[in-house]
Order: sequence, then structure tokens, then C-alpha cells
Amino acid sequence: MAEVRAEMVANVWKIVVAEGDTVEEGDTLVILESMKMEIPVLAEDSGVVAQLKVAEGDVIQEGHLIAVIE
Repeated sequence: MAEVRAEMVANVWKIVVAEGDTVEEGDTLVILESMKMEIPVLAEDSGVVAQLKVAEGDVIQEGHLIAVIE
């Protein structure tokens, strides 16, 4: 199991995957927006997206849990 966490304070701009989707290492899970920049959040492991813990429009803090990959 891998937990994907935010590396900075940002807005969740777009969610690219859904719970149950199979992802490969390096796939984009969500796109964050911070200071007018789009920052992709990538899967660090291959597996299935077990949980998405954010919604589009959420403001998240550094360390916030974004997704769980199993």
C-alpha cells in the first residue's frame, strides 16, 4: 500500500483517476494548482487506486493525504 501526499499547499484543480483505476508508477493522479502553476501529482507505485481523499476545488495543506494505492 502506498500513500500519496501533497508536497505543498495547493488547490485540487483536476482529478485524473477514479477509485478502482489501475495506475502505473509515474501516472498522473491529480493536478494541483498553486500560484498559477499546474503541478501533477504522480503515482509512486503501480497498483489500484483504493481511495481518493480529495475533491476538485479542495484546498489542501502540505502532507495532506491525496490517495491510497494498493
